[in-house]
Amino acid sequence: MRSFVFSVGFWWISILYVLLAAVLALTPGHKGVRWAVRRYSKRMVQLMKLCGIKPEARGRERLPPPPFIVAPKHSSYGDGFMMYVQFDDVAFVTGDHLERFPLVPKVLEKLGAIVIDNCGGPEARRDLAASFAKAAEDKRIVLIYPEGHLAKVGEHLRFRAGVWHMQQASGWPVVPVATSLGLRWQQEDFRKFPGPAVIEFLDPIMPGLGKDEFLAQIGEAIMTNTDRLIEEGRAWDKVNGVERPAPKPSVAQADPVA
Repeated sequence: MRSFVFSVGFWWISILYVLLAAVLALTPGHKGVRWAVRRYSKRMVQLMKLCGIKPEARGRERLPPPPFIVAPKHSSYGDGFMMYVQFDDVAFVTGDHLERFPLVPKVLEKLGAIVIDNCGGPEARRDLAASFAKAAEDKRIVLIYPEGHLAKVGEHLRFRAGVWHMQQASGWPVVPVATSLGLRWQQEDFRKFPGPAVIEFLDPIMPGLGKDEFLAQIGEAIMTNTDRLIEEGRAWDKVNGVERPAPKPSVAQADPVA
């Protein structure tokens, strides 16, 4: 029943706010669309709470003064909602697959989203650099998922260099983020599970590292701390009698940004 209620609420809220954002996208300026998307994210976090998921943000004291780049683990459709409510104005990196949906391209434009080519390669890197330059000029906090794709709980994909290129272009700190939300809302799966869903901001990585050293450092930080939060969540499940089916094997996907 929890999962059914969540799904009904998810689609009603999504349809309502996408339509609202689409209408606001036709008005001058960007404030209306950004307000709608932030409200949408807040409503989704409230829906999580209604269905027994307990969102929690840790480590905000580690955040440097803005602007900076946020680089979280990505294991759930809910990750973006939990991240978006943490800040007043976020420019997020997304693949061009979202532009296939009606009304969405104009909304992404008004949001100032950084849309990249999912096919990857040199052109994707150039597009990323050009779009990021605008966000950097406006000194907005930028959100990018360094693995580029959803990963199952306990699974880590290869960390790609797009986030390093962004740091090189801006000179901003990069804040890695670990999460256990995948235990409650796994990828895009229908079933949801009650319990704590933590995002944890980790120590910023300052500019100046070479690409390989940077990727090793951010990968170690995100993987180690995500695994810690997952184990913490599983211990909570055991104490509270939360059972879940055995995970299905999956094939890792490639990040579109090299």
